[in-house]
Amino acid sequence: MTRWFYSLLLLFAGVATAQAQNTPATFTLAGTVLDQNAAVLSGTRVTLKSAALSRDVSTATDAAGAFRFEKLSAGDYEILVTKEGFKPTTARAVIGNRPPAPLRVVLPVADLEQEIVISDANTQVNTDTGGNLDVVSLNRESLDNLPTLDQNYIGALSRFLDAGATGTSGVTMIVDGMEASKLGVSPSAIQEIKINNNPYSAEYSRPGRGRIEIITKPGAARFHGEFNFLFRDQHLNARDVFAATRPPEQRRIYEGNLTGPFNRSKAHPTSFLFTFEREEEDLQSIVFANGPSGSIQSIFPRPARETEFAVRLTRQMSEKSTFSVTYSYEDESVGNQGVGEFNLPEVAANFKKHEDLLRFNHNWIISPKLVNQINFLLGRYDAPTLSVNQAQRIVVQGAFTGGGAQADYLRTEAHWTLNQALTWSQGKHVVKGGIQVPDFSRRGINDRTNSAGTFYFSSLQDYVQKRPFKFERQQGLTKVVFWEIIAGVFAQDEFRLRPNLSVAVGLRYDRQNYFNGDSNNFAPRLSVAWAPDKKRKTAIRGGLGVFYDRTGPTPISELLRFDGQRLKKYVLTDPGFPDPLSAGQSLSAQPSSLVRLAPNAVIPATLQSSVGVERQLQKSLTLSVNYYYTRGVNLFRSRDVNAPLPPIFAARPDPNFSLVRQIESTGRLAGHSLDVGLRGNITPYFNGMIQYALGRARNDTNGIAAFPANSYDLAGEWARSDFDVRHRFNLLGTIKAGKYFNLGAGLTLNSGAPYTITTGRDDNRDSLTLERPAGVGRNTKQGPGLAQLDLRWSRQFQLNKRKNDEGPSVTVGVNALNVTNHVNFAGYVGNLSSPFFGQAVAARPSRRLQFSLQLAF
Repeated sequence: MTRWFYSLLLLFAGVATAQAQNTPATFTLAGTVLDQNAAVLSGTRVTLKSAALSRDVSTATDAAGAFRFEKLSAGDYEILVTKEGFKPTTARAVIGNRPPAPLRVVLPVADLEQEIVISDANTQVNTDTGGNLDVVSLNRESLDNLPTLDQNYIGALSRFLDAGATGTSGVTMIVDGMEASKLGVSPSAIQEIKINNNPYSAEYSRPGRGRIEIITKPGAARFHGEFNFLFRDQHLNARDVFAATRPPEQRRIYEGNLTGPFNRSKAHPTSFLFTFEREEEDLQSIVFANGPSGSIQSIFPRPARETEFAVRLTRQMSEKSTFSVTYSYEDESVGNQGVGEFNLPEVAANFKKHEDLLRFNHNWIISPKLVNQINFLLGRYDAPTLSVNQAQRIVVQGAFTGGGAQADYLRTEAHWTLNQALTWSQGKHVVKGGIQVPDFSRRGINDRTNSAGTFYFSSLQDYVQKRPFKFERQQGLTKVVFWEIIAGVFAQDEFRLRPNLSVAVGLRYDRQNYFNGDSNNFAPRLSVAWAPDKKRKTAIRGGLGVFYDRTGPTPISELLRFDGQRLKKYVLTDPGFPDPLSAGQSLSAQPSSLVRLAPNAVIPATLQSSVGVERQLQKSLTLSVNYYYTRGVNLFRSRDVNAPLPPIFAARPDPNFSLVRQIESTGRLAGHSLDVGLRGNITPYFNGMIQYALGRARNDTNGIAAFPANSYDLAGEWARSDFDVRHRFNLLGTIKAGKYFNLGAGLTLNSGAPYTITTGRDDNRDSLTLERPAGVGRNTKQGPGLAQLDLRWSRQFQLNKRKNDEGPSVTVGVNALNVTNHVNFAGYVGNLSSPFFGQAVAARPSRRLQFSLQLAF
């Protein structure tokens, strides 16, 4: 792979040299766009106008705020610079007999407005390698009109992600250019959200469809503020299909932000941003289970409280240097966690979390061609979980879980994160490189779960007859402290071979501790954009890249805790009940389980490639068609390498241990997807995006914690992946048909996802009830599809409107989630021993109404 990548670099370098030798002398116009605090503005629209051009030419600034126009002849040019939240600014340039000096455009903050549209910055076909039109990009105005529950924009937009591209640790979130585990500001402080932006950039560890990029609001030179109140309760909701009555619920959210100047110094102006959020949630968990006496259907309170605030100061050190510091605080508590579906109220646990974050950011324009950005974050948190009931846990598979929670657990962490990027632009090239340390942490785990033990039963009949198939209990050293270190470096070059042909090549290297033997994690990236027609209304794009995964902290802590010495997990098969041991036996004399890393384990890799066509149908309407191919190799899975040997399964090969969980990297994945997107002014009344995806995904592992049905025969594991949904349709946008008819709309239509049939018995005596009926493969059954329509109506009322100033305003809104009250079943049971076999035991939320009130100035 590395040899191929360098050969490709040489090939493109040769083509670029040949082009330069046959091109007449022309000029390049370049520049940088900044805000009033000298912070660079990425994603800004820059439009070049001139009589010397056949049509206006547009581009967008990169992550360093830089833009450039190639192949320009002598003449007068007008540059229009626009970005949501800032006043449009015009600059002029005259090109004579020598190259013009680089421009420096400063955008002032716009007067506060609320015009709800989907931004058209990404509805123009262009040949920037990072200007793909299958990106999901929503600005602040679009987010305000998005029908979402509790302002959870990230959750609402997750429908556009590809589960096969997210990795072991889930979705990667990039906040203001740096990888983060949380947003750090209130939802109203989000300026823009993007998904699948520049999918093959070497700057990121995951593909575009596996990450969410978030840009937060900058500090303003004038005072602006916003306060939001959201409210909903059971009187506004439809009854859940699995609840006998409509449960008494209520949720209140108080949220907002305030920004403005911190001092009046002209030499070193300083601005501030203050955000806050308070959530008060009194909801209910719905229990739908089956016990010895019959059906169990009840509700149980799940109160939750969360308080967050953040303060940011941004200081302009000089014309070319800006420094900011942000402090974030979070305090959260959730009562009676873990109850619902099969889990009875007696297994409830209380959860708390406290977190502090301190973030530093420095932008330095070393020269018009060289920009350096550095982000540094310090953080700490502690998160205890305490069981409400300390009794032994009882698990009757596919029926109910009772007894006690056995969930006592404490997580602590102190960590720092570093992100440094240097961008250099010269002629046709924009070169960017940097160092990233997304996680350098000292983590502590105090695991007191299952200290009293858990009995497992295959069926209700076995429970009535007191015949558990397994008993588990933990004893020993409950506390472990470890370091997790993840680091990466990258370099990439985006260059134009011709005015209608752009290429980006990059190389990334990632490294994680505990995998010291795996040091060849080089990830090449390539993307190409070409406009075959003279008017450049059509663009053909292609790209490919290698992306490496990570384990996340949980598997590392399990390797250290369950090493056979510290914390011992005892797994007894066919135990007695309620006393699992015979008279005179002690638990410490029994063999314990073990977790270990396979000697040949490596970091998994995903190869993604795509090719697509983008077409400008009208001035503000584009069509994109893209084909994606995804291949995963060396994927994580777990396997019991000490399982009883077939065919009689009499005993484990090593009697000194029970279950020996070996974490391996032997899985694989193959996925295909054809995506069609339409975005812009689709009708005179509807502005937004429509996406349809026809896909297929196959793999042989469900993740790092998943076991196969037979640890000695993995052939039967290759099947549909858990996220293999054949058809996906998403619509998102606004409908405006008059002064009072202003609707935000979101529609999701998906075909069903698969699930697996199991016997529910432990026939091979490995203490795992994953056996399937003879001749039945993995994920052979399919659940129903999903259909959900969400709407938001809002109306703004101006207060004391003044000339050239919108003044204060009040906006009222109503969100209707699942407005048709369509029942979307989930949690289908594939256990043949369960009384609910082939049935759903849960459903996505029924219709909910949410009222909102916004005050802004």
